[in-house]
Amino acid sequence: MAELFTAENLFTLVMLILLQAVLGFDNLLYISIESKRVPEDRQGFVRRWGIGLAIGLRIGLLFVVMQAISMFQTSFFELHLDGILTVEMTVHALIVLVGGVFIIYTAIKEIMHMLSVDHIEGEAGGETQRTVASAIGWIVAMNLVFSFDSILSALALTKVFSVMATAIIISGLLMIVLADRVAEFLKRNRMYEVLGLFVLFIVGMMLLSEGGHLAHLHFFGYAVEPMAKSTFYFTLVVLVIVDLAQSRYQKKLDAQRHHEQDAPGPT
Repeated sequence: MAELFTAENLFTLVMLILLQAVLGFDNLLYISIESKRVPEDRQGFVRRWGIGLAIGLRIGLLFVVMQAISMFQTSFFELHLDGILTVEMTVHALIVLVGGVFIIYTAIKEIMHMLSVDHIEGEAGGETQRTVASAIGWIVAMNLVFSFDSILSALALTKVFSVMATAIIISGLLMIVLADRVAEFLKRNRMYEVLGLFVLFIVGMMLLSEGGHLAHLHFFGYAVEPMAKSTFYFTLVVLVIVDLAQSRYQKKLDAQRHHEQDAPGPT
């Protein structure tokens, strides 16, 4: 543990915490949306326990990956159809692909449910409800999917287990605080729920592209390339700007319509 307190390792620790924070945004969004599926008085409990259990499992996963990283990168299934389809599936690629498919499914289902709801006030009691244990389980599972990128990125910076484990614990505690705040923001600003779900959809597409790249997937001779993080964040910024501009314009139209209704008619 003493090796943690060297200048080099402390600097690496700070870098890892910042890296975890940047890579953890999509995870926070999923946690906030997933926790809405339980009764309101249990949502904070679900977020805290889901992330808390995920911290322990992340450290366990970190240890496993450090000991057997080649196992996750070695293909266990290969298919080569010349000019049509090529795939070299690894455990890492499979986990990322499954996670991407599930997140896309979740986003589409929530968007369809939101559009089909007749009474917004009754939405919380709708068909998307989960038990507390089920919601915690999904949060833990998806947290581990998101963990792979952050763990492999951390291994590129350091091989010191105590540094990486400490970064995971600190970033996890920060995630608990931020997840509560993100959830409260979405609760107070319901208009941004649709934006959040579309961002989650893009996250799923990003995971699919990453998984396809890891599996060396080729369709008709064209390789599947991973979506760059810079592209994701640029898209996110554009979506937020468009949503803010549309909201302000809608308020302007509503005010103008209200003014026209209140204006006296011709005499």
